[in-house]
Amino acid sequence: MPLAMNREVFITCAVTGAGATQDRSPHVPQSPQDIAESAIAAAEAGAAIVHCHVRDPETGAPSRDVAYFREVTERIRAAEVDVVLNLTAGMGGDIVFGGVEAPLPVAEGTDMVGATERLAHVAECLPEICTLDCGTMNFAEADYVMTNTPGMLQAMGRMMTELGVKPEIEAFDTGHLWYAKQLVKDGVLEPDALVQLCMGVPWGAPDDLNTFMAMVNNVPDDWTFSAFGLGRNQMAYVAASVLAGGHVRVGLEDNLMLDKGVLATNAQLVERAVEIVERMGARVIGPKDVRDRLRLTKRAPKG
Repeated sequence: MPLAMNREVFITCAVTGAGATQDRSPHVPQSPQDIAESAIAAAEAGAAIVHCHVRDPETGAPSRDVAYFREVTERIRAAEVDVVLNLTAGMGGDIVFGGVEAPLPVAEGTDMVGATERLAHVAECLPEICTLDCGTMNFAEADYVMTNTPGMLQAMGRMMTELGVKPEIEAFDTGHLWYAKQLVKDGVLEPDALVQLCMGVPWGAPDDLNTFMAMVNNVPDDWTFSAFGLGRNQMAYVAASVLAGGHVRVGLEDNLMLDKGVLATNAQLVERAVEIVERMGARVIGPKDVRDRLRLTKRAPKG
């Protein structure tokens, strides 16, 4: 298909993630206060959307504690800068098998819960967007599987839609897009879907341009897509996604480095992305424009 460059681009900052990065950079935020402050700084730097996980503030380990999500949400909403809040809903689908000769019982690190519990923080905090990892896949670890069955995705997708929270489909491979289109066809998700193309995550879609364009070509015309590349190719994918007609994601969830040997902050990564977008002749749009385009409603948390 011919390229149609996007001239009005929103930037998402993925603030901290759930990876074991807390010991690799002092800039990876851990406490709810630090996560919120890093998200606010990213918004001040030009991010229209902040995508937030939470961590145990003492260990940095990934968490799905509703209290941590509530604190992050309240701090961001109380800030003077406006930003669209996107909370992860990817936690609670982790299986770590016992090994190749004795896969059962499952091992330490397994965290498998039901759909309602996986979305407890979303129902509590009512962000404008939350993620929906649209498939099961192997990650880099030998015995770990990110598990999202069709039944689980149907249940979670319906709950998100009923809550009025827009799902951001996380597509790690072409099959995830295939199933996302089925969820729209089945009425689980709204037709004007939002999708994040996740490139270079082992063992999903590799971050080469042929694979990227295969992903782009599988996104329906009436959907909105954004994309990111893991690690050193993060900024290259800022340019690639804009050129292909999409939006962009940067942040410490996906990449710790600003330049070779230089550790980044979230704000610095957003600033670099803004520079790339603008040098391409496009305009970086803010949260109000994003809400209008994606039909989002900013709400306060319950209570």
